[in-house]
Amino acid sequence: MSTGQVIARATIIVMIMSGLSRILGLGRETAIAHRFGATSATDAYLVAYTIPNIFYGVAGLALATVIVPIFAEYVAKGQREEAWRLCSLVTNALVMFTVVASLLGMLAAPLIVGVLGQGFPPETYRLAVQLTIFMLPSIVFFSLAGLFMGILNANNVFGIPAFGSAAMNIVIIFGALVLGKYYGVYGLAAGAVGGAAAMALIQVPVLRRAGFRYHFIFDFRHPEVKRVLLLVFPLTLGLSVNQIYLMVDWVLASGLTEGSIAALNYANKLIQLPQSLFVLAISTAIFPTLSKQIAEARPAEMAETLRRGIKVVLMLTIPAGAGILILREPIVTLLFQRGAFDARATEMTAAALLFFSIGLVGLCMVMILSRGFFAMQDTRTPVIVTLSTLVVKFGASTALMGHLAHAGLALGTSITALLNMFILAFLLNRRLPVLTSDLLRFLGGVVAAALVMGLAVHYADAFLAQILSGGGTVLLLRIILDIFLGGVVFFLAGFLLQLDELLNVFRYGRSMLRARVSGF
Repeated sequence: MSTGQVIARATIIVMIMSGLSRILGLGRETAIAHRFGATSATDAYLVAYTIPNIFYGVAGLALATVIVPIFAEYVAKGQREEAWRLCSLVTNALVMFTVVASLLGMLAAPLIVGVLGQGFPPETYRLAVQLTIFMLPSIVFFSLAGLFMGILNANNVFGIPAFGSAAMNIVIIFGALVLGKYYGVYGLAAGAVGGAAAMALIQVPVLRRAGFRYHFIFDFRHPEVKRVLLLVFPLTLGLSVNQIYLMVDWVLASGLTEGSIAALNYANKLIQLPQSLFVLAISTAIFPTLSKQIAEARPAEMAETLRRGIKVVLMLTIPAGAGILILREPIVTLLFQRGAFDARATEMTAAALLFFSIGLVGLCMVMILSRGFFAMQDTRTPVIVTLSTLVVKFGASTALMGHLAHAGLALGTSITALLNMFILAFLLNRRLPVLTSDLLRFLGGVVAAALVMGLAVHYADAFLAQILSGGGTVLLLRIILDIFLGGVVFFLAGFLLQLDELLNVFRYGRSMLRARVSGF
């Protein structure tokens, strides 16, 4: 199987699993919205979940990112058994570190909540402290899940690691709807801890089949353990800046109208859908290949692989951002407006989603551009760039909040994401010839096709809103028709503009269909 076929197959697998996870993730947010709405209990839960969520989205991802190029390097040298031994050493060190971190976090829970929810009234503050103490042990499982995912990805196993998030969401939905009925928000917190455990443990049988044999060994002086730690710590810091952006928003929003944190959270979850469905799949699938090409000293091939990945990300995220911007209100209404989630909460969430959508391409491009640096085992550059824009984020959010309330915080995030994208692209291009004239022409074509699509969807939705008024199934039909029309218009416009990656996807899909048909 060729490199392109391996990447395409892995992308499809991860995309399917990520799609399932995102659907269940929306179900999770819908279940939480139905049971608790945009209330002080939801705000307390979200603040309490901040630290575990950082380990889920940062430490876990950092471990998964670091272990892939190191494992690829060992395999390229013919040292697979030594690579497996290193995995045991890292696993044991990780468990010890996260257990200690969770215990220290429990002791510091009042301080943590005091910082993140400084505008909370006393009863909300006390609830957030209790929930923080209860949920902190989940960081052990989140970190292990990230490490296991990286090990499996390095062995070209993508399905089960990508399904881990879906398993977690299933358990959290159970916690919200079933346990939450009897134990309130504490039942939801129990579901969050159980979901983290499920995410890690579901990967263990597949790890064994891949060749991993656990050994109870500790050697913190092992040079490769030190190397992993030296790579993980700056990468964790850099990745955590995005979480810091979110915490900055929550700190500022805690002094705004009740439900502002919840509205930002729901909007953030929606904007993450294309990130997780498309970009995470592409970056996860492409990363082992990039690492292998660098380990085998093939930088020109790596540049071409990365350039094609960038094109696919642009082709998917620019029209997705335009579609979300136009359809934000019906989407939020369909997914969340029920139970305790009223029209006011819908309006607040849609306002935040509007400004998040502006920076979607920046948020997504940072993911794929960073993979280029990580494959070269350079974790410092993305960290320095992201940290340097933290001042921009805080300044923009503070200034815009006065005019746009919580929606201004979302706009501050978008501005910062776009700035990160431009800086990372410039620095990466100095090391690899990524920003070619061909790529810039492709970008112009995608923007033009997205503009045509956006106009078509805008007028079509206005027409459909008149003949398909109402909620529930009718609203679902309206959104499906809008998305279908937008997809058709973008494809036709892209086809006329001869967007090469769009044509490649079309040819690949046609060849797969022919292979399936000939197989019957």
